[in-house]
Amino acid sequence: MNQVKIIECPRDAMQGWENQIPTEKKITYLNQLLKVGFDTLDFGSFVSPKAIPQLADTAQVYEKLDLDGTPTKLLAIIANLRGAETALSFEKITYLGFPFSISETFQQRNTNSSIAEAYSLVEKVQNLCQKANKQLVIYFSMGFGNPYRDPYDVEIVANWAEKMANLGIKTIALSDTVGVAETKTISELFSELIPKYPSIEFGGHFHATPDGWRTKIEAAYEAGCRRFDGAIGGFGGCPMAEDELVGNIDTTNLFQFFREKGENTGIDKDRLIDCVKTSTDIFI
Repeated sequence: MNQVKIIECPRDAMQGWENQIPTEKKITYLNQLLKVGFDTLDFGSFVSPKAIPQLADTAQVYEKLDLDGTPTKLLAIIANLRGAETALSFEKITYLGFPFSISETFQQRNTNSSIAEAYSLVEKVQNLCQKANKQLVIYFSMGFGNPYRDPYDVEIVANWAEKMANLGIKTIALSDTVGVAETKTISELFSELIPKYPSIEFGGHFHATPDGWRTKIEAAYEAGCRRFDGAIGGFGGCPMAEDELVGNIDTTNLFQFFREKGENTGIDKDRLIDCVKTSTDIFI
């Protein structure tokens, strides 16, 4: 059985936060998170500062991150070719994350492009990543359905997964962008995709209300998922959805859940608790 990976996503927690978080506070918090033992830290994004002003300082933050001795790898979100080229210039970034929507409506909202245009971009960025020895992580936004009545079923998702596999994509995170995922869909999707595409690691990026997270995580875990995104405090959500936001899964809930399952996540509990305390000074 593969070790469970927890990906901490302060970027997702911060991006829609109304109050501007000072750069120095971000640096302190992220450096603290790098000591916890997460598999990956989704730390920032290279997108238009007009779209996401909270993360306009990502390059400045990167320069002050201390990666000595940490097993945690850095991931940055990109939304276009220019952002990808910028992210690739930073040596210590391992992963570029791209939001590829299963919903045409949301792809337009999120990246101002069609699904077809987004796929063409994925091809170009994947080629750049391979040349630069980086890895492209694809987030299937609206991966469990959408509120826009756009076409959706397991077969549609599987078809896009096959296209990504043909490009050599190694990681796809199925994203419950607005918290609509039902346990039946979660179970069906992971049960279908994981054995069908063994070259791809499928993860779960879930949004939920504070009391609605467990059934989603349980369904994904029982269906074979071993990669989960979370954010301390359960903050976050996608500001591009323009719907009532539901937050990320609180990382402390993930940690406790997998501890109960007897899983090794590599996380230092005491350092996680320290980060929880620090977060109260970040998200104010």
